Amino acid sequence: MIKLIYKTTILTLIACCTAFMAKAQIGFDYSQYEAGVAVGFNQVYGDAQTQTTTQSIHFNFTYNATPFTNFVLETQLGKLTGGDSLKTTSGRYFNNDFTSFIFRGQLQFGEFLDYSRSPFKNAIKNLYVSAGVGLVIDRITQVNRYSIQLPMVYTPGLDRTNEPFIPLRIGYEFKVYNKYDQPAFKVDLGYEYNLVLSDNLDGLVAGSHYDAYTQFTIGVKFAIGGAIVSYKKQIPY
Repeated sequence: MIKLIYKTTILTLIACCTAFMAKAQIGFDYSQYEAGVAVGFNQVYGDAQTQTTTQSIHFNFTYNATPFTNFVLETQLGKLTGGDSLKTTSGRYFNNDFTSFIFRGQLQFGEFLDYSRSPFKNAIKNLYVSAGVGLVIDRITQVNRYSIQLPMVYTPGLDRTNEPFIPLRIGYEFKVYNKYDQPAFKVDLGYEYNLVLSDNLDGLVAGSHYDAYTQFTIGVKFAIGGAIVSYKKQIPY
């Protein structure tokens, strides 16, 4: 009888520990590494008088310190275009085949919100803000620096430059989970304002203001590698 009670107690403890460990892991695990791709829709705010929307493609690698604190390395390839040589008084027009490299930190609201008891907080936990540093390589392939309407007007500039910039970004990640409730892939929507620390992004130098370009982006990120770690809070609710 004593042996039976002893065995029953041991089996009960093992079952409880197993159930506790299984429950503790549901929703807590995530991959530390992600690879992704995105498309961007860009506009330059510089010395050209009109803006044109152009496209770019982005490749990124993300290290997740937590599910909601991320560090992103990104490369962007695309075109930046603006101005009109015939219809504007300055005659300024440019086409820039650019490449940019970015490193930024990203903080999602879930890092500091208690979203376990609030549907609203749970809905906004994937909203994020981001900032970092970048370098844009400018290759001006087309440019007009002379005004047709005002023949005496000329705008100087350079055709090849490497310029640092500050990327400022807000966005939202739609996380899609696998059968273990781990984020398997994400759809990332973002708006980015890139402040270039010079006046030559468009190959045109006029005035005293720095150039900038904005981007609306949509992309996907996929969990990669075998580095699965646990988080202090349940990730999906």
